[in-house]
Amino acid sequence: MPEPKWSRPAAGREPAAAALLSWLTDPDAPRLCVVTGGEGCGKSTLLAWLIGHGTREGVRAERRVHGFVPMAGESALTATWTLAQQLAIAVRTPGDLVTALAADGRRTVIVLPDLHAADDPEMVVELALRLVQLGHVRLIVELRGDSDAAGGLLATRPAVMDLDERQWTDPERHAVWAREQDSRGPADPVHDEAPPELPAVDLYDPAAVCAADPWQVTRLYERSDESYGGLRAAWLRAGVSLTREQTSADRAVVLLAALGDGADPRLPQAIAALAESAAWQVVWSRVRGDVRPPWPGPAHALACGRGHLFVADHQGTVRLVDEGDTGPVGRLPEPVRQVRAIAATHEGDVLVLDAQGRLHSRRSPSAPRATGLSALLDDDPTPLDRLAQAARAQLGSQATALAACEQLLAVGDRAGRVHAFVEVDSQVDAEVKAEPRSFTVRLHEGEVTGVAALRLTVPEDGPGIPLVYSGGYDGTVRAWGPGAEPLASPVRSRPCPVTALAAAGTTGADGPPVLAIGWADGLVEHHALDENGMVRSYWPGAPVHSLALTGTGALLVGTDEMLACLRPV
Repeated sequence: MPEPKWSRPAAGREPAAAALLSWLTDPDAPRLCVVTGGEGCGKSTLLAWLIGHGTREGVRAERRVHGFVPMAGESALTATWTLAQQLAIAVRTPGDLVTALAADGRRTVIVLPDLHAADDPEMVVELALRLVQLGHVRLIVELRGDSDAAGGLLATRPAVMDLDERQWTDPERHAVWAREQDSRGPADPVHDEAPPELPAVDLYDPAAVCAADPWQVTRLYERSDESYGGLRAAWLRAGVSLTREQTSADRAVVLLAALGDGADPRLPQAIAALAESAAWQVVWSRVRGDVRPPWPGPAHALACGRGHLFVADHQGTVRLVDEGDTGPVGRLPEPVRQVRAIAATHEGDVLVLDAQGRLHSRRSPSAPRATGLSALLDDDPTPLDRLAQAARAQLGSQATALAACEQLLAVGDRAGRVHAFVEVDSQVDAEVKAEPRSFTVRLHEGEVTGVAALRLTVPEDGPGIPLVYSGGYDGTVRAWGPGAEPLASPVRSRPCPVTALAAAGTTGADGPPVLAIGWADGLVEHHALDENGMVRSYWPGAPVHSLALTGTGALLVGTDEMLACLRPV
């Protein structure tokens, strides 16, 4: 497909436009380009031309613009949230943005017009300097020539285009353009003035903040040091989600889930009332700093078992909390460093997968234990232990994802393969156990980032049909029945990696099977696996590390800042 035709820029700026395109395609050019000049010289018009063409479908990769933020009246934080939405990544702070782009490695071109008119130019310059330290990021910023923010950027020896210099203008075309402008009459003068005062919003009133322009609310909260009963902290915690286009009810769900327990005690009920028409009900949430009950830490991995929730943090501690209110129950006796996934059974057996691809067997401290003579005699490995032994023997340390259900262990690996280990009912002597059967299929390009397993119920009251879902770095979710051919088409496909999966047989007594998917851009999807195929969405406002589904149909969402329990309505 040929690249769409580029139009000529206005005001005879063809030389400047050609230079910008040459800079974009020159691998040896500085990674920062500063477009400068005096007031009214056409800096913003030139960059608007570049953005308009560079964001079209079909534009050549080396000329593509991936993100842009007109910075007048914006802050480093609001710019970060805007870029996160455009780049399909989940970040909360400018530092998170730099970290996410550093880990990505793909060429990224960002344009920041009107940087001199930003709310906090110094903070934006600091962000820009950190971004251009990444070898695959190119940044174009617009600065008025006399801006105080210019010094830090110019010290890096960027490419500089001063539009006050004659070389960047075709005089003949500029003269034609000027005559056309004169024939249309005088235009309104352009002034670089301070941003106008923001309209007032009652920042103590959750109904007002959920209904107002979310970017306006963000700027007002940023400019104030008051807590507003806890609303300010909740808003800034989840603002990258709250600023998306959505209804007031959906915004209330996000705000309620981000509310800490130190907030005004009247707020939860008031916000819940605003969320009544949303697709979700917040059952409970725990955010960083909560003490009643305590926040269980960053939820890097989750699993449900025996009415308890297993929560693995960044240090490898696996805590047990009550599924109903997250009250502490205990913890696994030995931590596992860099936990990637947890699988738990109703019998109390637990498997933990670490970042090196190794499986660790544990026993829940809340599980019933044999006593007396039976404790001495019953030393056989559990069914989950036998499945784990088979997985270790076959995979070594190649595992990247883990899930388990009745008599089934599913494991993903770095090569895009999914392995299923199935317990076989042995008909031989009781002391001789049959080896688990194993099945392997390649489902993804690149690493498997999440797996989920369930058994579909059958009318004959049999053991059920095993079903495995897998998600990958390639942005696809696939379904597979061990022993059968996988579905030819993905269940779901998006242009960003899968970060978490969970599946459950039902969402209640008569509900359909459910699949929950977490994506790298922060989206959580809840799919009902029936003929209706209802899909509910939730954006927590932070990178989603883990998901789980309870036996009562609730969805658990784990991030670094928050653990939330939602029920579909």
